[in-house]
Amino acid sequence: MARKTANDDPLAPVTLAVGQEDLLLDRAVQEVVAAARAADADTDVRDLTPDQLQPGTLAELTSPSLFSERKVVVVRNAQDLSADTIKDVKAYLEAPAEEITLVLLHAGAAKGKGLLDAARKVGAREVACPKMTKPADRLAFVRSEFRALGRSATPEACQALVDSIGSDLRELASAVSQLTADAEGTIDEAVVGRYYTGRAEASSFTVADRAVEGRAAEALEALRWSLATGVAPVMITSALAQGVRAIGKLSSARGGRPADLARELGMPPWKIDRVRQQMRGWTPDGVAVALRAVAEADAGVKGGGDDPEYALEKAVVAIARAARSRRG
Repeated sequence: MARKTANDDPLAPVTLAVGQEDLLLDRAVQEVVAAARAADADTDVRDLTPDQLQPGTLAELTSPSLFSERKVVVVRNAQDLSADTIKDVKAYLEAPAEEITLVLLHAGAAKGKGLLDAARKVGAREVACPKMTKPADRLAFVRSEFRALGRSATPEACQALVDSIGSDLRELASAVSQLTADAEGTIDEAVVGRYYTGRAEASSFTVADRAVEGRAAEALEALRWSLATGVAPVMITSALAQGVRAIGKLSSARGGRPADLARELGMPPWKIDRVRQQMRGWTPDGVAVALRAVAEADAGVKGGGDDPEYALEKAVVAIARAARSRRG
């Protein structure tokens, strides 16, 4: 799901991949290499780190060849190049060699910004590879992966996959690939649950859903199944936190259509409807109590306590009680 500039020719003389998301950076490189080898199967690929690209090295790699071979030169972590090497790269950018594609991978921060600006000034093809820190970004990534593979998945299935797998884009991409290869038809929440928890009820998002609905017994059962089937405790506290925060966000938002609230709160419309049903027994004090319980559980599963399972059980019970605070 990397974003590209208008110049979208992977064989452009210079491609600038900017960001810190490793999977997207690697895909930017793979796209260029694939295009080059489609044009010339004997394309020579040189993949270099900053310590391998010394002053003069780029000139050697890009000097004319007797065989006029196509070449791809990849420079990783370009922001870490030495000052002298950066001078070499800037000079090359002004007059790139024919049949050679230079790929610069840059973190995009202040370090090495002069090289970044120089590449942009000469019109380098740019691919944005930002770190996906927001759940909504990872959800959009999963949807795009299914679309790229020509498969459909329900919104609930995409959310379930993000909740089950976590923030690692490589694992999310691998999971989408496995599901599309193994499952037929539209991929739904039950399919995701069957593959990634051993039982649909045994996932972190199901624990959170039952807890915020005030169904303590069912939440505890789902919690035990989750832990038994290998779901990481930290994923469960993350799901609990998301569930309680969603209640808090929606309860403090002004009324409106799901689509309007979705834009305001950064949630998909289907989730707005679900959270509206879950928030009926909640009060502002109950949300505060539940958030404290989640924070304590998070500390407990990250080494602050002796028994992560007990910390999670305690949090689930506290959240379920908070969910019934309006009812007494």
